[in-house]
Amino acid sequence: MLKQFILGYSEKFVSRWVILAKDILIVGFSLVSAYLLRYNFMLPWSYQHILLQQLLVVMAMAATAFLLTRSYVGIVRHTSFHDIGLMILSMTLVALGIVAFNMAINFLDSQTLLPIPYSVMLIFLILSVFLIVTTRLAIKLLYRYMIRHSNKPENILIFGAGRAGRITKNAIESGTGTSRVIGYIDENPGKIGKSLEGVPIHSPDIFDTDFITRRGVNEIIFAIHNIDPRRRNRIVEVLIERYKIRVKEIPPLEQWINGELTARQIKPVRIEDLLMRESIHLGNDHVVAEMRGKVVMVTGAAGSIGSELARQLCHFAARKLVFIDQAETPLYELDQEIKVKYPHLYDVCDFVIADVSNQTTINRLFAYYQPHLVFHAAAYKHVPLMEINPFEAVRVNIFGTRILADAASRHKTEKFVMVSTDKAVNPTNVMGASKRAAEMYIQSLNHTPDNKTRFITTRFGNVLGSNGSVIPLFTKQIAAGGPVTVTHPEITRYFMTIPEACRLVFEAGTMGQGGEIFVFDMGEPVRITDLAKKMIRLSGLEPEKDIAIKYVGLRPGEKIYEELLNDQEKCLPTHHPKITIAQVRNFTFEEVVAMFSDLQRDVQTNNRMVMVAGLKRMIPEFISKNSVYEDLDQVPSHAETER
Repeated sequence: MLKQFILGYSEKFVSRWVILAKDILIVGFSLVSAYLLRYNFMLPWSYQHILLQQLLVVMAMAATAFLLTRSYVGIVRHTSFHDIGLMILSMTLVALGIVAFNMAINFLDSQTLLPIPYSVMLIFLILSVFLIVTTRLAIKLLYRYMIRHSNKPENILIFGAGRAGRITKNAIESGTGTSRVIGYIDENPGKIGKSLEGVPIHSPDIFDTDFITRRGVNEIIFAIHNIDPRRRNRIVEVLIERYKIRVKEIPPLEQWINGELTARQIKPVRIEDLLMRESIHLGNDHVVAEMRGKVVMVTGAAGSIGSELARQLCHFAARKLVFIDQAETPLYELDQEIKVKYPHLYDVCDFVIADVSNQTTINRLFAYYQPHLVFHAAAYKHVPLMEINPFEAVRVNIFGTRILADAASRHKTEKFVMVSTDKAVNPTNVMGASKRAAEMYIQSLNHTPDNKTRFITTRFGNVLGSNGSVIPLFTKQIAAGGPVTVTHPEITRYFMTIPEACRLVFEAGTMGQGGEIFVFDMGEPVRITDLAKKMIRLSGLEPEKDIAIKYVGLRPGEKIYEELLNDQEKCLPTHHPKITIAQVRNFTFEEVVAMFSDLQRDVQTNNRMVMVAGLKRMIPEFISKNSVYEDLDQVPSHAETER
C-alpha cells in the first residue's frame, strides 16, 4: 500500500505548510522528550505546571526561525546539504531564543514562568536537529527505494570521477526515474580502485562484453569536458557499435540551469558531435577590427548559415546590422531571438523582408543603408527541387546574385562575400550550376576597372543540422520507427558544423583581397549509410533489426561523390593551414555579360529545356546525373554547331 501510494504521487509535491507544521511538531516533541530524559522520566511538579507555557513559547520561536530561514520550502525527496544547513541554522536561532528567554525571566524575576534548564536545552537542540534531519532523509531514501524497485532499474556508468561526475550522480539520483549509478570510469591512476560516495571507480580497461553483461550496464554518461575530442569520439563509437550501449553527456557548465545540473539536461550524444573534427580556431581580433563601426548586410539571414552569421555578428562591434530574407516567419523568429539574447544590440538591427532578385527593392536598400560589408547567403539550395524548378534557381541564385553584386559595386561597398557550395564543382544539377555561374559573375566583376568592391567567394560542403539536410530527416525517420532512407549505398558527403562554416565566411571576408574562392579543409568524407547506422545506434536501436535502412535511388541531379575543387583547379595556401584559395579559370567581365545575355534570352523562351541547355553552354563541365536534362548533354554545344 505504501509503495503504491508513493508511486501514485511521485509527480506531486507535499505542501510547504505541511512540512512547516511537521517540523514545529517535532520541536514540541523534542522539548517534552528532553525534559523527560533530563529528569529520568520523573518530571518535577514545578515544571509540570509551566511546561505547556514553555512549549508554546519554544514552538513559536521555532515557527519564527523556520519562516526566517525558509528551511521548509525545499522538496523533501531532493533534500540536500544546503537544506540540512538551513535546518541546523533554524534550530541554532531557536537555541539563542531560549537563552534570551531565560535571561528575560531572570531579569524580570517572574513568579509565573521558569527558565528552561540549559541541560534540557542542550538535549532538546540535539534531539530536534536529529529528528528534523532524519525524517527528511528517511522520506528521501524511502521514495528513492520505492522508485528504484518499481521497475527494472537502469544501470549507469559515469565517465569521469571528478566534481562533474559527482554532480551528475546526484542529478540522476534526484530524478524520478529508475536509474542508478553502479560505477565511475576514470583514467586517473590515483582514483582507480577507490570509491566515491560508495560507488566504485573503474579503469576504462574494464570494458568488455563480459563486464557489460554481468553488471547489466544500460547506459554510460560522459561527465568530463577536458578529454581529447578524438579520443572521446573513438570511445563513444566503440561503446555504441560493439557493446550497443546508450551514450549520453552532460551539457557545458554555462548551460546549467541556475548553475545546477538536472537529470533532464543529460542528453544523448548527437551525431554532430561524432562527426565533428578538430575545431578550427580562427583569430577574432582582426575580424572584430574589420567589422567595428561598419554597416553589415546579410542576405538569406533567416536560413541555416545566414542566421548563424547574424548571431555571430552580434559579438562584433558593427554600427548597423541589416538582416534580409524573403521568408517572413523565420525572419520574425530571428528577430525575436536577437531581441531576447542581445537586447542591447536590438536597436542597431534591422530585419527586412525582401527578395534578392527584385532589383528595385535591392537598389533602394543599398541606397538607404550604404553597407560596408555584404554577406550573401540567400540561395535556393535543394537539389531535387531546383531540378524541377530551374527557372527559380536561375532567377534567385544567378540573377539575384548579379543584382546584389551590381548594387554593391555601384555603391562602393567595401567587400561582398558570397556563400557558395561544393556542388558548384563539376556540377551535375541545376542548383550547382547556378552557383557556379554566380561565382563566375562576381569574380569577373571584381576585376572591372571601375569596381571598388572586393568580391570574395567561400566554398564548402554540407553543414550539420541545416534546414532540409540529411540529419534532421534521419532523426524524424528514426523517431517514426523507420525506415531510414538512403539514396545509394556508396553515397558520401563532406560535413562541417554551421558555426565553423560561418567562421570561415568571416575569415574569408577579412583576408580576401578580391576575386578569390576560398576552400575549407573539410576533412574526410562520410558515407551516408555509415551515418545512418550511427544515428540508429545512438538512439539505442540496432540497424536492420529495429530500424530498416532503405535504398531509394539517387535523386534527380544528385551525384555519389561531392568535390571541393574542379579537376583542373589548383590550390594556393593561406596563412591558415585549413583554408586554401582555389585557382579557377578566370573570365573577363565582357565574356560573362555575354553569357548572361544569352541565358536571359533562353529564360524568356519559358522552356526549361532550352534554358538548361543555355546553362550548360555557359558551364561546359555541367553534366547532368539522374535527371531529365541528361539528353541535353548529347546535343552539340553552341560552338560546335557554329563550326
